[in-house]
Amino acid sequence: MKRWMRGLVMVTIAAGASAMLVAAGPVKVDAKLAEYKASQGVSGTIKSVGSDTMNNVMAHWNESFEKFYPGVKIEVEGKGSSTAPPALIQGQSQFGPMSREMKSSEIDEFEKKYGYKPTKLRVGIDALAVFVNKDNPLSEISLDNLKKVFSVAGPDMTWGELGVTDAKLKDQKVVLYGRNSASGTYQYFKEHALGKQDYKSTVKEQPGSSAVVQAVGTDTLGMGYSGIGYATADTKMLKVSTHGEKSVTPSYETALSGEYPLARFLYVYVNFDPTKALEPLRAEFIRFMYSKQGQEDVVKDGYFPVPEAVAKADLKTLGLSK
Repeated sequence: MKRWMRGLVMVTIAAGASAMLVAAGPVKVDAKLAEYKASQGVSGTIKSVGSDTMNNVMAHWNESFEKFYPGVKIEVEGKGSSTAPPALIQGQSQFGPMSREMKSSEIDEFEKKYGYKPTKLRVGIDALAVFVNKDNPLSEISLDNLKKVFSVAGPDMTWGELGVTDAKLKDQKVVLYGRNSASGTYQYFKEHALGKQDYKSTVKEQPGSSAVVQAVGTDTLGMGYSGIGYATADTKMLKVSTHGEKSVTPSYETALSGEYPLARFLYVYVNFDPTKALEPLRAEFIRFMYSKQGQEDVVKDGYFPVPEAVAKADLKTLGLSK
């Protein structure tokens, strides 16, 4: 058995899934995941409101799902993880993608209205990467330095203070790019990289994860954070170290093993009344997310697929395991 520990989240992965741990080359989905097949009586309209990080994943799922059910209409709105809870609470959406877990206050507000908690589905794995311009010689950074660079706990940093010796860069200040406070990526990075310290006011907030990486790609002095799925040829991802340990490259293997310190689940929250069965449309969409085809869409967007053990456990929560 292999265990992955991230904070309070521990996932036990069956030994049969270990073949998925690929250090190099394309990531493959767990062969134990079910092949999705169309069902009968599936129709209607569904809406997804939430994470910008997961916008492309949701769009790919929708496109693939609609091939099975041409009559189904799906709308996706990705403006940040913080928009998912109120949309679910108000009944404006059926799916709430989030790149962070719901806060206790968000869960309490949901439970106050419905009498039960929202159901959390772990639908993918992301390594939150630290990006610099491809021409920047820096190759690694510690969590301690990340905290100094991005948070009010540290001074305005120069590239030389991070170990860059290049004469053109060493005395230049690091130009910071990040997300806005509605973003789950913003919240996650603040908690896990900055030790919950506030961001510097000099961080240039971008409207989406892609915009962060694009900005760094055009700025040789830039540094930003974003999901690994948004990597471009104009940027490179830094290795990250924790408390003096060796620096670790963000990858599927290091995310699953827990070696990479900024790995996280990607979530979709749903309003599931445990006293009732899910209606066919939502049930089938969720089955699709956890199918081979659904997880292949996760990989297509540059994220990592969940192992069969996670899919099976979350489907069981909804009474959808076969």
